[in-house]
Amino acid sequence: MTNQRLWELTAAGTLAVALGAALLVPPEQTQGNVARMLFVHVPSIWLAYVAFVVTLVGSAAYLITRRLRWDRLAGASAEVGVFMTGAAIVMGMVWAKPTWGVYWTWDPRLVLTAVLFFVYLGYLALRRAIPDQVVRARRAALFGILAIVQIPIIHFSVVWWRTLHQPATVIRPDSLQMDPPFQAAMWMAVVAFTVAYVVLVRRRMQLSQLEDRIDELLAADDRAVAGDAVTAPRLDARLPVGVDDE
Repeated sequence: MTNQRLWELTAAGTLAVALGAALLVPPEQTQGNVARMLFVHVPSIWLAYVAFVVTLVGSAAYLITRRLRWDRLAGASAEVGVFMTGAAIVMGMVWAKPTWGVYWTWDPRLVLTAVLFFVYLGYLALRRAIPDQVVRARRAALFGILAIVQIPIIHFSVVWWRTLHQPATVIRPDSLQMDPPFQAAMWMAVVAFTVAYVVLVRRRMQLSQLEDRIDELLAADDRAVAGDAVTAPRLDARLPVGVDDE
């Protein structure tokens, strides 16, 4: 069994266990079954934070070492992070409708999370727009380092401004305010999403390496070869003046 296949089986198993736990916990006292969205919404935004921090680490490591594998890690992690951010926004909107009465409100945390989503979409667009691997890696690394400043602003937005969004539930100075069954199910979901993140990033890095190799081969095919300017003589070419063709 390959290492990648082992990771994939582990991800499938942990996701199945997390799904079972999410369905078996009793309904929340205030929101009922709607609160079960917590088991997707919270792990999604948590993995988005983790993914963008890994992008930061990969970007900094590339600038230090100039090794493209760190750039591939940064890019792969950013792709998964964008997906997780989008999932968190969608689940948050679905959760907001029965809780706040609307799908979207211009709450500081919601707006800042949307900005985070589009900023990292711009990061991915930058990577696609630059064909040269070295130039792309350098510019993307600078982008990935600067973009991380958004995460602490988003996290503490519920403390710094008046907001409809509830305060932090997991990362907070005091104790975790959640019943034990919900705590257990939520941590199972976080673990499952984390393992799935590792699987997706590993696979995306492999694809990125193949893409870079294809680009190198295509660039080599387009490169000028010595002797290209020399043409073969034509048999039907006219002879010079004064030369007998017999």
